[in-house]
Amino acid sequence: MSQKILIVSGDAVEALEIYYPYYRCLEEGYDVVIASPTVKKLYTVSHDFVEGLETFVEKAAYGISSHTAFEDVKPEQYDGLIIPGGRAPEYIRMNGSLPSIVRHFFEANKPVAAVCHAAQVLSAIPDLMKGRKYTAYPACRPDVIACGATYVNEGVHKDGNLVSGQAWPDLPGLMREFIQLLK
Repeated sequence: MSQKILIVSGDAVEALEIYYPYYRCLEEGYDVVIASPTVKKLYTVSHDFVEGLETFVEKAAYGISSHTAFEDVKPEQYDGLIIPGGRAPEYIRMNGSLPSIVRHFFEANKPVAAVCHAAQVLSAIPDLMKGRKYTAYPACRPDVIACGATYVNEGVHKDGNLVSGQAWPDLPGLMREFIQLLK
């Protein structure tokens, strides 16, 4: 039986940060399920950097359908968790079902990949982040510190079962480490 991977996201997810892990896991032969607040076609965005701007720009990207709603997820059925970034983490962390899903993967010591603004989802379980070391998009550094964790200024960082990345350019290293944890 193939391993089962859960991706949690919502509208305004960074397109590369959901598509790259999704297809990379399918390529490995894993069963991949995308969960969101409700089952729907998710609106993705593309973030890019423009010379002279102090932050990134955002453009509409592709749609991708979720397979299940957070409230219907049984996390014990999954072997690993991926949390993409973009703007989705900012609001999905408020969903009442999501913290217990994420909590399960840390308490069961299952592999977790978190990239970019995924640190905002991890902030919903500060007791499990306290004392950890991880990276995120630099603007999310306050979210990491507020959890009692140490922000690591690296493209990819591994701390136990958690592999974290700063942004979409770090996806190859992030997914390489995540897949190693699964094996």
